[in-house]
Amino acid sequence: MAKKVVATLKTDTGKGHAKVIKMVKSPKTGAYAFKEDIVDADKVKEYFAKK
Repeated sequence: MAKKVVATLKTDTGKGHAKVIKMVKSPKTGAYAFKEDIVDADKVKEYFAKK
């Protein structure tokens, strides 16, 4: 599925977006998990700044 998302982002309509992957620690178990989202390219820093 990741290949389809990356291919979509390379088109002209997807140039303004970025796929971001953030590592999140579970408060219950303490294990780390990865959260993937697609955000506007202008808001990538804001995405990583919020908790």
